[in-house]
Amino acid sequence: MVTVQKNDFIELEFTGIVKDTQEIFDTTNKDEAKKIGMQNPEKVKPAMLSVGNSMTVKGLDADLSGKEVGKEYSIELKAEDAFGKRNPSMVKMIPLKLFLEQRIMPEKGMQLSLDGMVVKIVSVSGGRVLVDFNNPLSGKTIIYKYKISRKLEDQKEKINALQDFFFRKTFDFEVKEKDLIMKVDKNMQKFVEMMAKPFEEILGLKVKVEVFASTQSSKVGDAKAEQEIVEKKEEKKEEAKK
Repeated sequence: MVTVQKNDFIELEFTGIVKDTQEIFDTTNKDEAKKIGMQNPEKVKPAMLSVGNSMTVKGLDADLSGKEVGKEYSIELKAEDAFGKRNPSMVKMIPLKLFLEQRIMPEKGMQLSLDGMVVKIVSVSGGRVLVDFNNPLSGKTIIYKYKISRKLEDQKEKINALQDFFFRKTFDFEVKEKDLIMKVDKNMQKFVEMMAKPFEEILGLKVKVEVFASTQSSKVGDAKAEQEIVEKKEEKKEEAKK
């Protein structure tokens, strides 16, 4: 019998259900994903996460510790342990013109993505739009059916699990003793450095950022190419004068 504990990395299969409506809102099961019309259901796959490190909703995260690998479980979560209680202050009145400037014609019940947040249009009246910024699942009791399919033992898988969670992409890296050297593009350097703490706390590795050498070399190459073009133009001008 294999059980999992805090800081263990696992592969998790789950289906999230709204209790009142029995509506599936998220799943790692391809067949269920197709049924509910998820985008790109063929790309659905189990989640990889570290137990007890807030990489899923609070109640589910707490329930994972001590569970057996390969066994199926079900848990019912109150709103405060899932997506939070509804906050009345998150319902705001927005001028209609701000939507129109973005070529959006808001309608009651419409859900939109604004600044990375999913919001719901409550009403449209008199040049004003009432918008609910609460998470659509806030205030709801949630059921999770889940199975821990395996524990991750490979260090590379663990590092990539954290990268995917924090960066939504994976960078090349190498581990030298207790240093995790991440090879990133210049425009991602500061962000990766800001998110270094979880790697140290969970994996015991100190993040060091190495900027792509190709970024610098490409700039040198571009400058050289531009200089060659200028020189050729000058040569042609001189030839034309002769």
